[in-house]
Amino acid sequence: MTIHPSALISPEAELADDVEVGPFAVLEGPVKLAAGTKIGGHVWLCGDTWLGEGSSVGWGSVIGANPQELGFDPACRSGVRIGARNQIREYVTIHRGSKTGGYTTLGEGNYLMTGVHLGHDSQVGNGNVIANNVMFGGHVHLGNGAFLGGGGAFHQFIHIGDLAMVQGNAAASQDVPPYCVIRGVNQLAGLNTVGLRRAGFDATARAEIKKAYSLLFGSGLPLSQALEAAAAMRWSPAAQRLLDAVAKPSRKGVVARGLRRLTSANPEELSFNENSATPPNQDHSRCAIQTAQGHQNQ
Repeated sequence: MTIHPSALISPEAELADDVEVGPFAVLEGPVKLAAGTKIGGHVWLCGDTWLGEGSSVGWGSVIGANPQELGFDPACRSGVRIGARNQIREYVTIHRGSKTGGYTTLGEGNYLMTGVHLGHDSQVGNGNVIANNVMFGGHVHLGNGAFLGGGGAFHQFIHIGDLAMVQGNAAASQDVPPYCVIRGVNQLAGLNTVGLRRAGFDATARAEIKKAYSLLFGSGLPLSQALEAAAAMRWSPAAQRLLDAVAKPSRKGVVARGLRRLTSANPEELSFNENSATPPNQDHSRCAIQTAQGHQNQ
């Protein structure tokens, strides 16, 4: 165990034998650090906060602090649960749950870049890349394998699906469906086809997902009618996940605008809004996916 002499460690804290704690770090209360965790300088971990094996926390981050919620009772017993192999960079803030017994959770193998904020009670899955200064309101749910571009803002209570991709500086106040790309404010921009390939979806599964996407967002039907039509068809499990996410969204509803009606029967031909400044084959989306893949391979 390597603990800098200037670090302050609560007698309630539980640290594995090989933990590293940097200068002026503060571990306040019943913090638990599993094997191989590394805590940078000036980090503050507080309360009922657990970090899984091999996770690291960068300089100046604060994990386990009170929610930014008016009327919150500091006596509330809640906490933060962080899984294994997460890389949490500098000045990240993760707030604890807002209700007794509630937890803000981070799964395994996520990469949180500088300045990310996870609001109280957020639930994050595995293998996500969250770029600089992304902000989550409270109770946001994020699936697995997503890439969220820098400066993105996500309203409280929304859901972000598996393998979603969000352009930098975009904002979402409605659910982001699985496999989808969004830009601007609540604007669909197509499917994360490169991400689907890299996640191991074969050509048949990708074609099914594109078919479902086209029916939902490109047929010109209201979502309710598109879902009725989909219910009469058979779908692969991967495509069904997209349909289920749209059929049963959070209280905020689902992002469903941005593409104009398809003029071709070919579901591969996904057209962008005429007013979009981003053409369908713009390379920056592909580059962002490649960036995410690069981080996950580190």
